[in-house]
Amino acid sequence: MLMQLLCVGLNHTTTPIYLREKVAFSTNQISQAVTEACTWFSKTSGQGISNEVAILSTCNRTELYVASESSDTKNNSLSIDSMIDFLMHYHKLRCIDLSPHLYTLMQDSAVRHIFRVASGLDSMVLGEAQILGQMKNAMRCAKNAGGLGIYLNQLFQRAFSVAKEVRSTTEIGMHSISMAAAAVRMSERIFDSITGKCTLFVGTNEIIELCAAHFGAKNPKSITIANRTLEHAELLAHRFNGQAIQLAELPMQLSKFDIIISCTASNSPIISLRMIEHAMRTRRHRLMFILDLAVPRDIEAEVGDLDDIFLYTIDNLGPIVQAGIENRRGAVSKAEDIIETRVQSFMQWVEKRVMVPIIKTIHESSEEIRCLELEKAKKMLLKGEVAETVLESLSKGLTAKFIHGSQQALHNSHGDERMRLAALLPQLFNTKR
Repeated sequence: MLMQLLCVGLNHTTTPIYLREKVAFSTNQISQAVTEACTWFSKTSGQGISNEVAILSTCNRTELYVASESSDTKNNSLSIDSMIDFLMHYHKLRCIDLSPHLYTLMQDSAVRHIFRVASGLDSMVLGEAQILGQMKNAMRCAKNAGGLGIYLNQLFQRAFSVAKEVRSTTEIGMHSISMAAAAVRMSERIFDSITGKCTLFVGTNEIIELCAAHFGAKNPKSITIANRTLEHAELLAHRFNGQAIQLAELPMQLSKFDIIISCTASNSPIISLRMIEHAMRTRRHRLMFILDLAVPRDIEAEVGDLDDIFLYTIDNLGPIVQAGIENRRGAVSKAEDIIETRVQSFMQWVEKRVMVPIIKTIHESSEEIRCLELEKAKKMLLKGEVAETVLESLSKGLTAKFIHGSQQALHNSHGDERMRLAALLPQLFNTKR
């Protein structure tokens, strides 16, 4: 039995945002993409191959996880190349554009990686916990699409367990600066104070909620929440004594705001260059701070070329959120030790799991031999044979059949193979040489 655990991905450390947004899967795409990936890999790896697939896609990373199991050890099963081909085919990208930014991981390296991701060691914000919710969603989508099997289910479950252990036994989350706090610090580089500024938050997800809370603590003049569904915007706005508007109102409303934070799941920009140009004319070119936390981006990149506009993306937060990393190095070291121990434990489980079909085959073969010899013994008893003679025949028959395969293998082997079998067989049959 051949078992492969594979991961192909890219993240904020390997890939600029303009390419990450091209490889990102929206929440609505993931289940269908998993289904297509399962079909793709089934054709690639051939008949008799069982493939499990999961896709993790966030603002900072897109990762494809595959567990490939084959009963034919001569078959190479699934390859990293076929996973890269799928990503290129799905997103209509060229190899020359995508490959230089990808990392490819196999077996324990793939396991170690997902454990580090779950524990917040591979995040832009070291120790952040938001990734766990995103990983649980990836697992749920894989299950709904039929991509989650024994191995990936166990891999994700253990990743969650490792993350819990790391967070409860280390200070990995201490001294960290969240993206929301970093957004406040960045805006304070443009404006001396947020007090008296009009703020707009586009979207209603967890990141926007955290940003609204952090900016709200700085006493802005107003807080407005914009969302496609007005009811969702109203619920969030009510928490911060703010106002709610629909996305359709943005072109008329943008000029009112000094600070704009956007993070939606839109596949295309929702704030265009033309909209901002109109807003700036109305504002008489008073400074505007815009932070686009979405991947794909919510705001057209050309907006950043305008005078009096300070446009930043999620990648610009990196240097700020890494502040205080020296205080966390001890926690990181301890977390890595925990992860390494759990990686070895998982790989041992995989090795044992791979042996299950072999053990099952041995049991079935042994049971078949036992039943045949028992049937012979019963017939001998019915013919009136003495019980002692029947037992003697039964024991000899069982012994002969159980060692027949091993004897044949030994007789048919040569050279080093025969020497290995000669050393192994006494252990298998617990005999003394």
